[in-house]
Amino acid sequence: MTTGRSVHVAPTTAVRSTLPRRLREIRSLEDFEAAARRHLPAPLFGYIHAAADGLASAGRNRDAFDEHEWLPSYLQDVSARAMDVRLLGHDWSLPFGIAPMGLNAMSAYRGDVVLAQAAANAGVPFVMSGSSLVPMEDVVRANPQAWFQAYVTGNAERTAALIERVARAGYGTLVITIDVQAPPNIEDAYRAGFTAPLRPSVGLAWQGISHPRWLLGTFARTLLRHGMPHFENNDAHRGAPVLSRSVLRDFSDRGTFTIDHLRAIRRQWRGHLVVKGVLTAQDARRVADAGADAIIVSNHGGRQLAGARATLRALPEVVAACPGLPVMLDSGVRRGTDVLQALALGARMVFVGRPFIQAAAVAGADGIRHAIELLAGEVSRGMGMLGVNRTDQLHPGLLVRRPSTFHPTRSTA
Repeated sequence: MTTGRSVHVAPTTAVRSTLPRRLREIRSLEDFEAAARRHLPAPLFGYIHAAADGLASAGRNRDAFDEHEWLPSYLQDVSARAMDVRLLGHDWSLPFGIAPMGLNAMSAYRGDVVLAQAAANAGVPFVMSGSSLVPMEDVVRANPQAWFQAYVTGNAERTAALIERVARAGYGTLVITIDVQAPPNIEDAYRAGFTAPLRPSVGLAWQGISHPRWLLGTFARTLLRHGMPHFENNDAHRGAPVLSRSVLRDFSDRGTFTIDHLRAIRRQWRGHLVVKGVLTAQDARRVADAGADAIIVSNHGGRQLAGARATLRALPEVVAACPGLPVMLDSGVRRGTDVLQALALGARMVFVGRPFIQAAAVAGADGIRHAIELLAGEVSRGMGMLGVNRTDQLHPGLLVRRPSTFHPTRSTA
């Protein structure tokens, strides 16, 4: 099973010398964080980096990947390694994709379109966020295989109109996120000056002036070519501008969304329906009974509920609860071995969020391509070390829990 796309998974010194200068010393997804911190105004970097009530919950996602040790198998021919995956009727080149993230077009010029195009070129799934600033119609033209992620409410008429727009735009896969009943307390972002919408101030103006490459290459370029960005996709119609002194976004209706509303969406939506934000066997069975075609185990990257269960810890329980349903995972994935752990514990696909928008901010399409190649290289090398040629050969028996004396050391997203 192949898609015909080529992903370079082991950059040589010669290949590295052809990279844009700002990418040559970036050798892992984690390296993009420091580069993005330098490039972006503090409120925007803070929005991407922040998690609920500090960074502890996001850190626990990372700690969960450190709780296992591999049992590698050597003396086997692993020269024909293949990373392709078939999921929801489509062949993907790699076992990871790009998770939905809001406000991408403020961090990178036409960020959603650039991410969508890079995903299409690499043959990986891309999920567009309902909190994005580029119309969904523009993004699906750039990537006809893109998925759309919606934040919906208990207002049946409002939700039905949004779902109709998504279908009319041409999306075949709809992702409903269920862990947004209340707005989160991303306090580190607020301390950095972030609001939604952003409020004009002397401090915000200074942040733009002191980051001239972002100011000219992203914000000014967007204003000149497309006008002031708006929240384009929360509803069937255009929403608030991203920069406003007085407008506030209303999240109140999200708390009224129930399983009955999910069933109504299933009756209306004819494409693939994925439910994101599941952390328990009980919720997994409920959404499966409501007609979901797949589940994403997610705690929103630690951004919603402080202390929410780490996704890797929740994954086996959800997989066991829904044996006939594809289960995916996001939150905290940074390394190829993280991807492999999730696959070994039953995930069919793994999604990565923050590092990809950081890569787009730092170097646009080149940055995203480099990030995909770095992660793909780590996945391929890990498969070789584990003695497997295909991702479906991974299984829980390749992992053991670390001794109970293990003390987590990672504390950031």
